[in-house]
Amino acid sequence: MLESKRLIFRKVEDDDFDVIAKMMRDEGVRRIWGHYFSDDDVWAWIERRKKGYQDHGIDYLLAIQKETGEVVGQIGILRENIEGKDVWGIGYILNGNARGCGYATEGAKAMAEYAFETMGVEKLICDIRPMNTESIAVAKRIGMKETGSFIKIYHGEKMPHLVFELDREDR
Repeated sequence: MLESKRLIFRKVEDDDFDVIAKMMRDEGVRRIWGHYFSDDDVWAWIERRKKGYQDHGIDYLLAIQKETGEVVGQIGILRENIEGKDVWGIGYILNGNARGCGYATEGAKAMAEYAFETMGVEKLICDIRPMNTESIAVAKRIGMKETGSFIKIYHGEKMPHLVFELDREDR
């Protein structure tokens, strides 16, 4: 089981629909992702996580506060395609009431450690919308450096993203 000082991580399951829906419908998440997550969108999100586990052994995981058992977010290692290149990335999405508590940084550090030490990954990326200053700060706190940008097409919209990278030997 993956864990950090304050968090344990587990795979997303169908029974997590309500907690995922609440998280993805949070105003802060909607602002960054650019749309409201319908029930169908939430089910598709859960199915993508399960497919990630099946295809790559990992994906977004629920981040659960050890003391309270409260789900604080989703943090994970994702297989992504950026401009035709398959890469390993770190993703983090927190519930509104869990932001500003250091959970994203703590979880991202734990995921980076797992990716480098257990999975043997050489480089991790984060692709982040420029307006998402909180996520940019997390990437920088775990030692990531901005290396470029690209346009991601999501829900038919062109969305600029910055690319941050962390190499195994630079941590």
